[in-house]
Amino acid sequence: MSHPLEIIILAAGQGTRMKSALPKVLHTLAGKPLLAHVLDTAKALSADKVHVVYGHGGEQVRDTLSAYDPNWVEQAEQLGTGHAVEQAMTDVNDEATVLVLYGDVPLVKAETLDGLISAAKKDQLAILTVMLENPKGYGRIIRNEHGSVQCIVEEKDASDAQKEIQEGNSGMLAVSAGKLHAWLQQLENSNAQGEFYLTDIIALAVNDGVNVETIVTDNSDEVLGVNDRVQLAHLERAYQNIKVESLMRQGVTFSDPQRFDLRGELKTGQDIYIDNNVIIEGQVELGDRVTIGANCILRDVVINNDTVIKPMSIIEQARIGKECEIGPFARIRPGTELLENSKIGNFVEIKKSKIGRGSKVNHLSYIGDTTMGDNVNVGAGTITCNYDGANKYQTIIEDNCFIGSGSQLVAPVKVSKGATIGAGSAITNDAPAGELTLSRSKQKTFSGWKRPVKKS
Repeated sequence: MSHPLEIIILAAGQGTRMKSALPKVLHTLAGKPLLAHVLDTAKALSADKVHVVYGHGGEQVRDTLSAYDPNWVEQAEQLGTGHAVEQAMTDVNDEATVLVLYGDVPLVKAETLDGLISAAKKDQLAILTVMLENPKGYGRIIRNEHGSVQCIVEEKDASDAQKEIQEGNSGMLAVSAGKLHAWLQQLENSNAQGEFYLTDIIALAVNDGVNVETIVTDNSDEVLGVNDRVQLAHLERAYQNIKVESLMRQGVTFSDPQRFDLRGELKTGQDIYIDNNVIIEGQVELGDRVTIGANCILRDVVINNDTVIKPMSIIEQARIGKECEIGPFARIRPGTELLENSKIGNFVEIKKSKIGRGSKVNHLSYIGDTTMGDNVNVGAGTITCNYDGANKYQTIIEDNCFIGSGSQLVAPVKVSKGATIGAGSAITNDAPAGELTLSRSKQKTFSGWKRPVKKS
C-alpha cells in the first residue's frame, strides 16, 4: 500500500540575528520569501498535505503566503524543534510518511529529498547529512565502528572529539508518522539549550532497532539555513549561480554571469545575449537571438525573436514582437503590445497601447491608451493626453500617419489613415485621412520688450 506523504515545515523561529522586525522566513531570496521557496519544493514533491508550524510574526507570515494554503499550526512557545514537530502531528495521518523541512533552508532540492522519502518508505528513519570542512554550528553525526548512525549530538553538547567530526546534520528527515509520534513522546529537554531536540529521535530509533539511513550531500548551500543577512546574501548568489549555469547550458550568453539576477522564471530560445546588471522578475520569455542591454529590468514580458532591448530600459507586463528595437532609457508599461519591426527610442514611455508593424516612437514621447497602426512615425516630444483627472480616453492613430514633433493628441481623438499632424499642434478633434492638420497660435513679436531684472 502506498503511504501518503505529509510535509511539516518548521517556520516559527524569531531570527534575532537578522536584526529585523520582519519574520525571518519572510526575508526574500531571488525576490521570493524564504518560506515560499520551501513551499514550492513541497509542491514539487506532490505532498498530500503540507503543515507549516509558525510562531513569531504569525499573522504576517500567514497573510503573505496565504495563496499556498497549507495547514497552519501555531507554536505559541518555542520549546525546540521536537516540540514544534509535535504541534503538527495531531493533524497528520498515522499511515503517512512524514518529511520534516525548515522554512529558512531555501535551496534544498526536491531530488535530494526524494532519496529521504524513498528510504523512509522502507520502514527506516532517513536523515539528510552534509560533509563539511568546517562543520561549526551543525549537530554531529555519531557512528559506531561499523559506520551505523547511533545518534546526533548538537554542537553545544558535543565533546572536543565529537566536534572534530565533519559530517553534520541538516535537520531534515523522513520517517513513518507512527514511529515519529511515539518517539516525540519520549523526548526530554535535559540539554544545554533546555529544549526538546528533534535530533534526539535518532538515538531512540537505534534503541528500537530501526535502521537509520543517511542521504549525504557535499553541497553545503543546499542545507544552509539563513540566520543572518550575511548568510542570506551568500545563498542569494548561490541561487543565482545555479540559475545562470542552467541558462548558459540552454544557449544564453552573459557578459558577466555574476551580475545577473533572476527573480522569477525565465524561458529562453537560442543565442540570447544578456549584458550586465539585468534583472528578470515574474514570468519572462525570450525568443531566439534576443539581446538585452545593461541595466534593464524585465517583468512579466514576452519578447520575440531578433529583438534588441537597449540599456536602461524597463519593460513590464508587455508583449514585444519580432525584430523590435527598444531604448535606451525606454519604459514600456503594462498592457502594451509592440508588433514586429516597431521601434521605441530613448526617453519614451508607452502605456497600455498597441504599436503597429514598422511604427516608430523614437524620442522623448508619451503614448498612453493608444491604438497605433502600421508604419506610423511619431516625432520627438509628442504626447497623448489620455487622462482628464478622472477618466482615461483612447487615441487612435491609423496606418501611415506622421505626427509632427511637439504635438499633443487630446483624447478621445482619431488620426485617420495617412494623415499628417504639423509640428507643435494640439489636436482636439479628429484629423481626416490623407490631409495635413495643424493647430497653432499665431506667432507674435513684441518690439522693444524688456525682460524683467532683479532690483539691486
